[in-house]
Amino acid sequence: MTNADPLVFVVDDDASIREALDNLIRSVGFRVQVFASAQEFLNSKLPEGPRCLVLDVRLPGLSGLDLQRELAAANVQIPIIFITGHGDIPMSVRAMKAGAVEFLTKPFRAQDLLDAIQQAIERDRVSQLERTELAELRGRFDSLTPREREVMQLVVAGLLNKEIAAQLGTSEVTVKFQRRQAMHKMGAESLAQLVKMAQKLGAPTAS
Repeated sequence: MTNADPLVFVVDDDASIREALDNLIRSVGFRVQVFASAQEFLNSKLPEGPRCLVLDVRLPGLSGLDLQRELAAANVQIPIIFITGHGDIPMSVRAMKAGAVEFLTKPFRAQDLLDAIQQAIERDRVSQLERTELAELRGRFDSLTPREREVMQLVVAGLLNKEIAAQLGTSEVTVKFQRRQAMHKMGAESLAQLVKMAQKLGAPTAS
């Protein structure tokens, strides 16, 4: 297996459950790392690649819900599947509202857990791809000169070259050149593509 293979973290203070989940999850081809407490998990170095967390709600020290909150505060984005032997509706609602993929009450069917893991891994794969693409896009935007950024932002806001020239106090020929440079550096082959890129970056665009 390589680091690109899906990785499932299991946090449960019951050694027999950790072992059972380790065996179950490995049986379908996923890598597994097990932890006895939330703090032990927080102290570990998390490898890159598609991953998810199977997390017991009730743990010594930090609870599963506490860990979910800590990860969110640290901007560690990882899909969470909660498991518990003492679940209640308010607890499950709180977990799901905070972004959990699933909330399973012990004893649960092995297939239900494996289905939830598959869903969580796929969600993380897509999320990591989107974050990588956004980072690349930001890098391209950062390569623009300040004036090229201004021109790009006015172009995607729907202004014509002559309107941009008037607003910036420059010539239309200069605006055309800067617009062409911005599109080239951004890797945009059309205005529509440039608008989509700007939307991903959070820039205002023409409605």
